[in-house]
Amino acid sequence: MAHQTRPFIGINADYVPAGKVHSSFVRLHAGYLDNVVAAGGLPVVVPPLGKDMDPDAWLDRLDGFLLTGSTWDLDPRRLGMPSHSSVQPLPERRDESDRRLIRCLLERRMPLLAIGLGMQQLNVACGGTLYLHLPQDLPRAMPHRDPTDAPHRHLVLLEAGTRMEEIFGAGEICVNSSHHQAVRQVGDGLRISARAPDGVIEAIESTDRRWFCVGVQWHPESETASALDLQLFECFIQACLRQGAMQLAA
Repeated sequence: MAHQTRPFIGINADYVPAGKVHSSFVRLHAGYLDNVVAAGGLPVVVPPLGKDMDPDAWLDRLDGFLLTGSTWDLDPRRLGMPSHSSVQPLPERRDESDRRLIRCLLERRMPLLAIGLGMQQLNVACGGTLYLHLPQDLPRAMPHRDPTDAPHRHLVLLEAGTRMEEIFGAGEICVNSSHHQAVRQVGDGLRISARAPDGVIEAIESTDRRWFCVGVQWHPESETASALDLQLFECFIQACLRQGAMQLAA
């Protein structure tokens, strides 16, 4: 579905299970919504869908999709790996919903921007692997989050000849960072487009230049993001508009 002025951008919401003092609810960082609007899109919040809801019912009405991050982690047991004391597994309802959603997105080759956990989910869906806990798996790695949850930043080195280099320019950028898991081996059809100085993968993208499919480990939607990060949203929205125009012309 194409929208000539403002494309409809799906954004998956986080799910918080019921606790002792509250009912279950969904949540979404307002930065995702605000940046999509600022870049020229119309955000459409997609809640964690039950098993009886077909993701295609949503995707038929959208022009692009933004896979969000979370305060929770990918569950290593679902990846055939042992659990780890540092891991706080994603609630099952969101995990199951995201898995079905990502399968449909990959089949459709819909313009896709994946952030934080979303980048890790995209990579795993394509057959890639994961570092469960960087301080243990890569003890010589630089810090990728502040232990007190204070804002943390580091440099990211952009790979030459990639879409990320086209978006940000050649060289390096400074990004926020708050993760302890990371992409280990890149999945099929994806390539590395940015690394931290210690070699940890910070961005991936599709090897197919015709498909805008980008994942970043940092959080361009956050209050601690750089002003340059809006360019990532703008290029994503423009890709949605181009694909919509091509579908109309077909």
